[in-house]
Amino acid sequence: MKLLFLIAALLGGCAPETSQQSPAAVEIPTLSPQARALIAPVAESIADEQARQAALPPPVDDRERLERMGRLDQVGRRVWNTIDLSGLPVGERQRADAAIGLSIQAVDRVHQAQLLAMVPPEGWFLRSRYGEAASSAAFLIVQHGNLDLWQRFVPVLEPLVAIGEVRGESYGLMYDRLAINEGRPQRYGTQMTCKAGKWVIDHANLEDPEHADERRAAMGFRWTLADYEALFADYPPCT
Repeated sequence: MKLLFLIAALLGGCAPETSQQSPAAVEIPTLSPQARALIAPVAESIADEQARQAALPPPVDDRERLERMGRLDQVGRRVWNTIDLSGLPVGERQRADAAIGLSIQAVDRVHQAQLLAMVPPEGWFLRSRYGEAASSAAFLIVQHGNLDLWQRFVPVLEPLVAIGEVRGESYGLMYDRLAINEGRPQRYGTQMTCKAGKWVIDHANLEDPEHADERRAAMGFRWTLADYEALFADYPPCT
């Protein structure tokens, strides 16, 4: 089963003086010309945003730096979510998906290192201090990180929800990401599973599913489980 870690559609750059690996420099699996043409818009969107940000003056503070990082985090993912690879043979479909991931992960790794160097003494980028856009960007960068990052920041985010410094929806997404990767059921049903070419919620891997919508409402989620799943109905087939 493949899990969908989608954030762009639900919650919505890099400092120009900092070098980072270009998607073109990433070694990708061998692909046919058709597959390369299909996935090319992802790397192109990343390169375009990098060039746009490189032409800007240096960010004045960490708030502006995070906002730029957030825009760069999302551009490739938005394009990725529109690409239909279903016309490719299954094996190449998987290689094409992996090639897209390599381009995006090259950016993610740079962002994660930059964010860790910026973490303030209070342990998180508070909405009241950094603003909604920068705080959300910090969340996206960690959410697209690894187990170490989730284990570090999930406990930090939880008490901040109660005082309005972190969106409950953001905390729920990161909590579920951590739970799934630790082999536990998710609590809020935010992580989608690919079954028969469709993105669905795996209710068998959901903590107390009868009360999941109540938990979602308590954390400020905008959709019920059914509404959330319906958001993915028109996505290209998954593999």
